[in-house]
Formats: sequence, C-alpha cells, structure tokens
Amino acid sequence: MPPESLRRVLQVAAAAMLATAACSSSDPLAPFQPEITNVADAFQAQATGVTSVTFTRSYMWQNSGTRATVNHSTTTTAGSARVVIRDAGGAVVYDKALAASLNEPTTAGVAGAWRVALTLTNYSGTLSVRVQKL
Repeated sequence: MPPESLRRVLQVAAAAMLATAACSSSDPLAPFQPEITNVADAFQAQATGVTSVTFTRSYMWQNSGTRATVNHSTTTTAGSARVVIRDAGGAVVYDKALAASLNEPTTAGVAGAWRVALTLTNYSGTLSVRVQKL
C-alpha cells in the first residue's frame, strides 16, 4: 500500500475511534434507559436505578404559555438532583432541588423556546420530573 493511502486509512480509523469514544461517553444516563419526552407544551424526563451519576444536560422545550407546572416524583438515595428552567428570554423561572413529591408553578416568563436543565451530582435514585404548560 502506498504511504499516502496508508496515512489516509490511519486517519479514517483514528477519526472513527474518536467518534465512537465520544458517543459512548456522552450520556452517563444511557445505562439507566432514560425516557425523555419533549413535545410542545409538555416535557418529561425519567430514569430508574441511577447510580453515581454526575452531569448537566439542557433541553430546549417549546412552551406556548407564559407559565408551566413542574411536577417532581424523585427518590434520591445519594447525591443531589436539580432542575433549572429558563424562559425564552433567558430569565430563570424555576430553580429547585428535585423532591419526592412536589407540584408547583413556575413564575411568569416569556413564551417560546424554554430551556430545562437537569443537574445531577453523584446522584443515585429514581429520577422523574415533568413540566407542562400552565
């Protein structure tokens, strides 16, 4: 094989290995089969049997209203889990640690593309949070 061809094969192989490594480590919740539902006016994230996960993930969510209801149903056995919601203008309309049972509204914000951010810090437990247009 000519040196140029060998160099190209090695470059392609190295790129494939990097892409595979990036994909396999990009979602620390993947082993716990998370269920994410993200449709206009309704967002939900669930994962069961989570153990020792640390990460922050943001989801863009369309809210045609100016408020939303946030429903927590989370069991924490270790670490912490937090949800922060920003409206379409970037203002924080909700910021709380996830609780075993809580259902409350956000403050009023700007309708449009909202950002729902979940932060887990050495979290173990069962995660469930739902956000719906109010």
